[in-house]
Amino acid sequence: MPQIGRCLIRPSNVTAPALVIQPAFSRFVSVNTIKGTRWHSVNELEDATVDTFRDEGFKPSLPCVLPRRSFARLPAVGKWFQRSLGVSEEVAMNLGYLDRFGHAMVPLEFTRLPSLEASGPIEHGFMRSKAPLSLFLEWTQHAEPGTLDRLYLAQASFADLPQGLVDDLPAPELVTKVGKGDIYDTNLWIGISPTYTPLHRDPNPNLFVQLAGSKTVRVMEPEVGQEVFAHVQRFLVKSGSAAFRGEEMMQGDERSLLEEQIWDDIPESTGSFIGYEAQIGSGDGLFIPQGWWHSIKGTGEGITASVRDLATSSLSERFVDLTFQVNWWFR
Repeated sequence: MPQIGRCLIRPSNVTAPALVIQPAFSRFVSVNTIKGTRWHSVNELEDATVDTFRDEGFKPSLPCVLPRRSFARLPAVGKWFQRSLGVSEEVAMNLGYLDRFGHAMVPLEFTRLPSLEASGPIEHGFMRSKAPLSLFLEWTQHAEPGTLDRLYLAQASFADLPQGLVDDLPAPELVTKVGKGDIYDTNLWIGISPTYTPLHRDPNPNLFVQLAGSKTVRVMEPEVGQEVFAHVQRFLVKSGSAAFRGEEMMQGDERSLLEEQIWDDIPESTGSFIGYEAQIGSGDGLFIPQGWWHSIKGTGEGITASVRDLATSSLSERFVDLTFQVNWWFR
């Protein structure tokens, strides 16, 4: 398999104290609380009409989950995936279709996860590069479950993708009709769990749609997220940027500390409410308002990868937790 470049390794062996947030700023509290944590469930809309979405999510600038499987009929769902050869309930990547676009250059992130058995400081490796989609598809066929070396097709802009793939993901009416109809950017994400996007905020409203697999999203109001981010920056004695997927967020101490603050749950008795959580599965959609901070993890329950026998060109399958997601930034 081709090498995509050198991996930068930085040690991380510090732990910041958990930040305790006062709940007075909260404007939106769900009736459902995730037991034993500081995270409440994101509100789920009763229907996916433009009016309901505008009134309960877009205009008040509040996160919301669309009714489950509201986006299950996107053309990509029917073309990019197929029923597993062995188990009818499971879904596999349709490699025969996606191979047609293998020439497309896509952004890949290489991450080396820390070994749980390693002694000494925790280490992450991280590097970005552009490579043909065919390289990524080939990797999914050979990556072993539980591998520490990961490729993540992250934030592939529709402007750089073949028109055939773009046509498979038409913008939903919620994006084109609820506001000005101005789509700032559309991005595709494909990876093997666990995938991870660190705490950040977007300059535009974001409709996040899971095509296959599942992810957990944690979101915080602008003032709260800023306080958490600043807390980590102060601990590191630095003044960093909240730029989306900045390299400093993806490796070293900043990655580890941001992940601890958001994902290391503490008992509710020792920390007050901090934000909201949504579990997003295949065909589900989540609205994240402009300026709201969020972090995302691919949590498993993905789809199978097709494995091609190079000698016979036959296909077999094995489960490797692939997740696919698209998001629209719009105004």
